[in-house]
Amino acid sequence: MISTDLLKFFRVKPGSRVRLEDFDPGWEQTDELARLGKESVKQRAEGLLEACVAELTQAQELLYADNRHAVLVILQGMDAAGKDGTIKKVMSGLNPQGCQVYSFKAPSDEELDHTFLWRCVCRMPERGRIGIFNRSYYEDVLIARVHPELLGTHLPPGKRGKSFWKGRMDDINALEDHLVRNGTVVVKFFLHISKDEQQRRFLDRLNQPEKHWKFNPGDLKERGYWDDYVDAYEKALTATSTKHAPWYVIPANHKWVAHAVVASILSTTIDEMKLEFPQVTPEQKQGLEAARTQLESE
Repeated sequence: MISTDLLKFFRVKPGSRVRLEDFDPGWEQTDELARLGKESVKQRAEGLLEACVAELTQAQELLYADNRHAVLVILQGMDAAGKDGTIKKVMSGLNPQGCQVYSFKAPSDEELDHTFLWRCVCRMPERGRIGIFNRSYYEDVLIARVHPELLGTHLPPGKRGKSFWKGRMDDINALEDHLVRNGTVVVKFFLHISKDEQQRRFLDRLNQPEKHWKFNPGDLKERGYWDDYVDAYEKALTATSTKHAPWYVIPANHKWVAHAVVASILSTTIDEMKLEFPQVTPEQKQGLEAARTQLESE
C-alpha cells in the first residue's frame, strides 16, 4: 500500500478549490524513489499493483462475507484517460460474482424521462459487492455543462446558470451522503492526463490497425473543448469532494502509475472498513461439529 501521506497527496481536500494545473499528470515518483531511476520505480509500481490486486481479492471475499457494506468506485477522465485499462488491470483478480461494471454512454429516452441520477441509482452495488462505474452521474455536470444543448426539452423550463449547476452538485452530494450513511463506501477517481498525452494516445490508435476500433471520431471533436472540460471538472471536483466521498486526482500519463495508485487507494480504503467474517454462534458450532462427525464416519 502507499503511505497515508502519499494517499493524501492525491486526495482532493474538501472545501478546497481545485486547479488541475496544480496536479502533475506525468507524476511518477517521490524524491526518494527518484534516486532509484525510472525503470526501478516502474518495477516497484508493478510489484505494488500485483500486491494490491491480491489484497483486493481477499478483501472482496471478506466484503461479501461481512455483507454489511458495498463499495462504489467511480472512474472519470478525459477521452483516452485509461478508464477501461484501469478496470482491466486493477480489478483483474476480483471474482465476477461479487463485482459489477457499468459503462454509461449517452442516456436513452427512458433514462431521460427520469432524473439525471436515476439510471445510476438503478445500478448501485448491493451489500457485499463492488460496483464500478465507468463514467457516471457526473457526466451530467461535465459533458452537459460543456454542451448544455444536451439537456434538451426533458427538463422544466428555466435558466441554466450557476444556481442550476449548484443544484445538481447538491443533489450529487446528497445522494453520496445517503449511500455512505447506508453502508456504501464511495471512492472517486479522476484519471488526469495532459492534452499532449491524449494526442499521443489518439495517434497510437490511428497508427495501429488493431486499435482502429478504439478510435471514435467524436472524441476528436470533443478534444476541441478541452479547456471547457477542464473548467467543468475543476468545478465538479471542487464542489463534490467531501470527507465521506472524496475525489482522488490520479496522475495518468503513465498507465503503470495510475494502475498502482488506484489499486493501492482501493486496497487501503477497504482495509480501513474493518470488515469481519460473521461470528459463529454456539448453536452453529454444535451444528458444524455434528456435520464433521457425520462426514468423518462415512
